[in-house]
Amino acid sequence: MSQTDQREEAVFAAALLLPAGQRKSYLDTTCGADPQLRQRVESRLSAHPPPSPSPAPSDNDETLSATVVSGGVLARLPEESPGDSIGRYKLLEKIGEGGFGVVYLAEQSEPVKRRVALKITKLGMDTKQVVARFEAERHALALMDHPNIATVIDGGATATGRPFFVMELVRGIRITEYCDQNKVPLRKRLMLFIQVCHAIEHAHQKGVIHRDIKPSNILVTLQDGAPVCKVIDFGMASPRPPREH
Repeated sequence: MSQTDQREEAVFAAALLLPAGQRKSYLDTTCGADPQLRQRVESRLSAHPPPSPSPAPSDNDETLSATVVSGGVLARLPEESPGDSIGRYKLLEKIGEGGFGVVYLAEQSEPVKRRVALKITKLGMDTKQVVARFEAERHALALMDHPNIATVIDGGATATGRPFFVMELVRGIRITEYCDQNKVPLRKRLMLFIQVCHAIEHAHQKGVIHRDIKPSNILVTLQDGAPVCKVIDFGMASPRPPREH
């Protein structure tokens, strides 16, 4: 099977799982630059009625495995695992997981070889709402240019159309753990907190409100032996309302 056929099969299989109201937005996102692919997928979908609506997944749901029937054969879409590659990024190990996304330690092969963090939607969770949330986080991070905010390096979509983005790898621990483990005195704790304030101020200047500031979203890493805070996870970010004059 050629790469084109594999992509068509993957997009068709993923769309087959979606209710009627979500198929169009999924194909808009996945096939926007390939109208011929969309036409082929829509032609195949016309022979398959949409599934019945199911309850919305909760943040505690386990990763979903998408199961489809194609050509009378029960098939299961493969989920990424360490050793797989997404474009120029080889997945090394899973380092984080939320309700809708998974974060992998990955190795970039070009134009430079380095380790990064790659965040991707969970298999079967690429609904319109989740895709919109991922895109909002990626665009929010792309606006930032601050030493205390994790930097976006790249972004794209997998062969099945699931969005992902690549960030700088922050090797650190949550701010509360760092302070407790190192018995950081009050004055230095306040200096760390000021770094966080500067990061949030920068986000506000870019028109973005984080909305989920908590210790697990503030990591402390060491740069040249000095502690540096990094604000992560802008998945709940929203546009900042304009100031009233």
